[in-house]
Amino acid sequence: MTKDNHQRRLPAEWEPQSAVLLAWPHEQTDWSNQLDAARQTFCAIIQAISQFEKVILVVKSCLETESYLAKHQIKLEQIVLFELPCNDTWARDFGPLCVYEGGQPLLLDFTFNGWGKKFAAEQDNRLTRGLHAAGAFGLTACYTLPLVLEGGSIESDGQGTLLTTSACLLEKNRNPELGQQAIEMHLRELFGARQILWLDHGALLGDDTDSHIDTLVRMAPNNSLIFQGCDDPQDEHFPPLAQMRQQLESFRTFQGQPFRLLELPWPQACFDEKGARLPATYANFLVINQAVLVPVYADPADAQALEIIKAAFTGREIIPIDCRSLIQQHGSLHCVTMQLPAGVLP
Repeated sequence: MTKDNHQRRLPAEWEPQSAVLLAWPHEQTDWSNQLDAARQTFCAIIQAISQFEKVILVVKSCLETESYLAKHQIKLEQIVLFELPCNDTWARDFGPLCVYEGGQPLLLDFTFNGWGKKFAAEQDNRLTRGLHAAGAFGLTACYTLPLVLEGGSIESDGQGTLLTTSACLLEKNRNPELGQQAIEMHLRELFGARQILWLDHGALLGDDTDSHIDTLVRMAPNNSLIFQGCDDPQDEHFPPLAQMRQQLESFRTFQGQPFRLLELPWPQACFDEKGARLPATYANFLVINQAVLVPVYADPADAQALEIIKAAFTGREIIPIDCRSLIQQHGSLHCVTMQLPAGVLP
């Protein structure tokens, strides 16, 4: 295996896109006890995305879903539905990752094992292959790989720097036979990574992903890192997130410069009906063509979070999405979406 593959490039999320992939909540998913609330949130996400680009939507029933969307005044012209079985709706982690090879898009279908065998994932793991066979990705080639890797676990600046967390990529139920050096070799070969930044601190209570980077720190234009802060010394998140900030201050771009750090405000604690802490985070935003969709939680800190993200993505419309229903299942906006870069669709 070669250490570097300079023919490959993993684009940044803010680069032009063809579409965004989602999977519609149904009765057999974990949303069953709050199905309508979840679907209303998905409607808000789909409505926002469809103003700027296409939506590929995995559904249990095309007719039922089309009827629901129509009742919520969502136009179907920008939405393409595919009937395929799925365990759940976390498209970020079972959807394909797209690289450019020689300037052409190439889809990588990594193995998804339910975040280290925590949840059933057999149907989700087959979704990308099923979508490709159904023509969802046009003529773009798709390769299935044995490496366990979730889209929420890596961030790219589009220029060869990858950001990830050691807690997730080195977790024993993902790729137990691979150490950090071996995983780095895979990342360099598969994504054309020139440097890999490993974040060793930071975690959110209620997060089932073993600290996915997209809940903690996001890459943004102009060598910026947007990260979830915590300003409450009494909160148990305060020490690990303070350590995370210190490590971010030590990181350097590939050219050797410090990153511009933008700290997101800390939302008030959210709990489920049993009193368990939920992983509310503003870092779980989605960048699309001409806009950024930002999770909000009816929290006093929402407005400040929107302003910080607006400052990082100048010229884009900032669209808040109420994600209180999503965090009930321990995820948020970025987790239920996967962008497909330009060129994947004709």
